[in-house]
Amino acid sequence: MTRKQARRRKQKPQKKIRMPSLPFKGISILLVALAVITLSYHFSAEMLDRPITSITIDGPFQRVTALQIEEAISDELGTGFFSANLKVIRQQIMALAWIDQAKVARRWPGTLTISVTEQIPAAIWGDRGLLNTRGDLFVTDARHVPAELPKLRGPKGQSATVAQRYLDIRDRLLPTGLDVREVVLDARGAWDLTLGNGIDVRLGRREIDERARLFLDVAASIVS
Repeated sequence: MTRKQARRRKQKPQKKIRMPSLPFKGISILLVALAVITLSYHFSAEMLDRPITSITIDGPFQRVTALQIEEAISDELGTGFFSANLKVIRQQIMALAWIDQAKVARRWPGTLTISVTEQIPAAIWGDRGLLNTRGDLFVTDARHVPAELPKLRGPKGQSATVAQRYLDIRDRLLPTGLDVREVVLDARGAWDLTLGNGIDVRLGRREIDERARLFLDVAASIVS
């Protein structure tokens, strides 16, 4: 009996593994709080998202009317004050032919404010196209083409290239008192200019930049 008791004394007591207790009460309170916050947010958003009651549109309105702008965004006007997508509204306004820039903002409690800037035609492209001051083709078939604008011509898809050439030469000619009335890029890649005094300048197909610089640096002062 004595030996058995001694052996029992030598054995180490086994440790009990306890599973961590989960704070179910705390989690439940947190979930309830999140649910209340979410419901309160949606309820508040619905209460604040009142209908759009008025629109204010500011702009020069020489080529585009306020009615055209309102018709372009009519699909978005049926949404609420906060749910109206201002980005989509701006894109719809910008899609109008003569609109250059547009800003759209909300004004509490139910007004959309719209400010637009119209395109400024700087040159004629082809027969009835119009280019703005940046050389962008914004109208391909204008009903009214201002006769005083310079004329640019070239292959399809080359309007930006011809416009850039025109702008570069025009800016360098301004100090001399000359202007450019026509710039033509033909199908073979040859460039021709017509100045305001009626003189034609043929730059040809090769070394265009060098020839243009030569003309601008030397010939322009003689012609003027």
